[in-house]
Amino acid sequence: MDAVERVRRAFARIAEVERPEVWIELRAQDEVEAEAAAIDPGLPLAGAVLAVKGNFDVAGLRTTAGCPSYGRVAGADAPAVARLKGAGAVVLGTTNMDQFATGLVGTRSPHGAVRNAVDPAYVSGGSSSGSAVAVALGIADLAVGTDTAGSGRIPAAFNGIVGLKPTHGLVPADGVVPACRSLDCVSVFARTLDEAHRALGILAARPIAPRPRRPGPWRVAVPAATRDLGAMPPGWGDAYASAARSLRTDLLPIDVSPFLEAGDLLYGGAFIAERYTAVGAFITERLAALGARIAEQSTADGAPDLDPTVASIVAAASDIPAYRLFSDRERLAELRAAAMHALGEADVLLLPTAPFHPTIAEVKADPVGVNARLGRFTNSTNLLGMASIAVPHGQVDGRPFGVMLLGHPGSDDHLAAIASALPPTAA
Repeated sequence: MDAVERVRRAFARIAEVERPEVWIELRAQDEVEAEAAAIDPGLPLAGAVLAVKGNFDVAGLRTTAGCPSYGRVAGADAPAVARLKGAGAVVLGTTNMDQFATGLVGTRSPHGAVRNAVDPAYVSGGSSSGSAVAVALGIADLAVGTDTAGSGRIPAAFNGIVGLKPTHGLVPADGVVPACRSLDCVSVFARTLDEAHRALGILAARPIAPRPRRPGPWRVAVPAATRDLGAMPPGWGDAYASAARSLRTDLLPIDVSPFLEAGDLLYGGAFIAERYTAVGAFITERLAALGARIAEQSTADGAPDLDPTVASIVAAASDIPAYRLFSDRERLAELRAAAMHALGEADVLLLPTAPFHPTIAEVKADPVGVNARLGRFTNSTNLLGMASIAVPHGQVDGRPFGVMLLGHPGSDDHLAAIASALPPTAA
């Protein structure tokens, strides 16, 4: 299929699925077709249709990070976008997201909640919600998002696709509105591991080796205590155990408590203050200019476009005293050493990507509590400097279930090789 035909099929699929909440700004079809017609067919991604999270700069489009009043027209592409375009990908538009990349649910947006690709009553996951759903619905071949606390892996798991979060710094995050600049990673969504890994090879600042065809034997760590997985819905524990068995290798039980405790620091400690550094001044100034309390924010009738939950989280971060950051950094160093010691000589740690999958109604009833629980397994990854891949592993009760591989910093090639041993459907 040539590039123009792929674009036409993408727009036909957009019309077919009727999911306007996926997009912040969708380009005109004739413009995208003209761009596709000019692509060199010899390029590695020639004609691949690309969706871009709304906090990336795409030349000529508004970069809003999910907040229209924050937006500005980008004069140039973010390097990650430029590299994919240079390899032959064509951008469809920018996708919806949890505002300012603050959330794991995909509902914190003035553009509306992004519904799950498989069951619209359930959340898509966030914050890279629109990017994941665009791929899962067969609109885009690839998408880019960001992952600070799981924002690339959670929506991948909930929509049955691959979510690749590389080692921090491997892919440049310039031209991306930050959530926590020191932790943010550009993430990749694709329907297959091969497609995701190929895109990473183009995005990466260093060479990425092709995946070995016959991986192993690998040393795979799993939680030593079942209680460390926490309460999960019926069938999820069995699905996780099935994924572990499918690797057909000896499993190494380890203490995962340092990983879980490190994850608690991301939102429960002082590190959240970096979110205020990123967009706090805009939020507080916007609220002051509007003369409105956070609790009164609404997108109705031309009212402010700040999401009330996001605004309250970011604004509150300004009250964190500086000494807490130094204290938390010291504690994180201890936990990082303990986590790496626990991981030992294992190549990867295998975990469920998420502990459960909430409905949109459940998130609406408890927007902070539900979101906080979702990051149980993903929150610590960037604090610990690790690489990760989330891959689908069948369904439970008709909805996707996924697992996540965590590896040492710089282990991106190995992770892809080990992930390839996991069947996409449960045994």
